[in-house]
Amino acid sequence: METMEDALDSVVEIKVGDTVWADVLAFDDKQVRVAIKESGGLEGVIERQELSSTPFEDPSEIVNIGDEIELVVLRPIKDKENGNYYLSKKRVDAKKVWVEIQEKADRGETIEAPVKDVVKGGLVVDAGVRGFVPASMVEDYFVEDFSPYKGKTLEFKIVEIEPSENRLILSHKEIARKEREEKRAEILDNLEEGSIVEGTIARLTNFGAFIDLGGIDGLVHISRIAHEHIDKPSDKLTIGEKVNVKILSVDKDRGRVSLSIKDTLAGPWDNIEERAPEGSVLTGTVKRLTSFGAFVEVFPAVEGLVHISQISHDHIATPHEKLEEGQEIQVKVLSADPQEQRLSLSIKALLDKPVSEEGHTAPESNRRNQSNNNRPRSNKQSNTSSYTSEESNESGFSFADLLGSDELKALRSESDDE
Repeated sequence: METMEDALDSVVEIKVGDTVWADVLAFDDKQVRVAIKESGGLEGVIERQELSSTPFEDPSEIVNIGDEIELVVLRPIKDKENGNYYLSKKRVDAKKVWVEIQEKADRGETIEAPVKDVVKGGLVVDAGVRGFVPASMVEDYFVEDFSPYKGKTLEFKIVEIEPSENRLILSHKEIARKEREEKRAEILDNLEEGSIVEGTIARLTNFGAFIDLGGIDGLVHISRIAHEHIDKPSDKLTIGEKVNVKILSVDKDRGRVSLSIKDTLAGPWDNIEERAPEGSVLTGTVKRLTSFGAFVEVFPAVEGLVHISQISHDHIATPHEKLEEGQEIQVKVLSADPQEQRLSLSIKALLDKPVSEEGHTAPESNRRNQSNNNRPRSNKQSNTSSYTSEESNESGFSFADLLGSDELKALRSESDDE
């Protein structure tokens, strides 16, 4: 049988800071009363705030009567009726957590933890112990409002750990950057040149629009936003707007995607014969004046040529005598060629013909011949040479189109007389 001396020898001396084992006896006023093992009958009390670092409503959510638990001795209790020592389970658990976190840090591993609070300098997380994420380490870009992060569980890299000072500094920045790069690579692999996808307008600049394709931005150059000329992207687009874009090119090495909006839209010359049938009258704007005529925009990105001979019944040396750029005028459609994207227009077809002194309409050929007879021959030659092939190619009209059939015949006749 065990003697009194043996029993006294088996009693462990308890000091503040020691780790002891105890049996849960009862719940007293939301506190937990325990019997300290190998203490000769000493008891202890675990106050509510020392039971667990995780929120709970009732102590039974953390421990049950009869459980054997490990505790740390905080301080003695002067009132013996309530026990002999104040004890803490939370601090024992925290010590174990610190050991686990230190081991993960040594192995270069990451941890997952929920964000418990948002403070001025960053995020407070519960990793079993209190962890802090500085604002500069939350993302690899500037975050103005951290409130959406509260309650989220994120992955963190361990930046600094000091258990003796209860300091744990974490970072989500590297994790976020890696996740974004992996997602970008996956998206790039799935993008096919020539395909049409939906995106959201993320940013507008003076040179184009950046479209969010679900994790990667592609650029629509300003020249690819619309068929017609626009001064700035905001004239056509709004941030947050959903648009269809055609993928022009994908540079996986540089992570760049070139897009086009206008290639998903109907062409300006589509159904031009229906919109501008021969003989119809349209309202347009004079966009350019050249030596051989005027280019008039009758629909967005659709320009037709009013040859100099079709501007007025009177002879004019240059279109500038009758027209100016930006002027709004009415024109009659002479012909439309959708394949060549050519539209021949006339202003004089809508004007009344001048009346001769005898009261009859003067034949146009007489007026032109009279004007040609009064014009110096050198001017005829210089005017002819001014219709260069370059102008013809640029406008999309042939040499005969640019001269006009009547003037071309007169020019050939003069050449034969010489």
